[in-house]
Amino acid sequence: METVDERRGKEAVRVDEDVVAASEVRRLEERVRELERLLGRKTMEVEILKEALDLARVKNRRTLLSRS
Repeated sequence: METVDERRGKEAVRVDEDVVAASEVRRLEERVRELERLLGRKTMEVEILKEALDLARVKNRRTLLSRS
């Protein structure tokens, strides 16, 4: 008796789709998770740097105004 995976594999071949090993799918899913985590970190870094830049601009304006 064939397994569900074997049936799916045969169906994929029948309709001319690529067949990928389950281990490759797991590896690619893990890579996607890693990239999503990295994107989240980088997004946070950008937000922090934007806030720091805004604060620096405000401080610079105050310094310029106090000199006038």
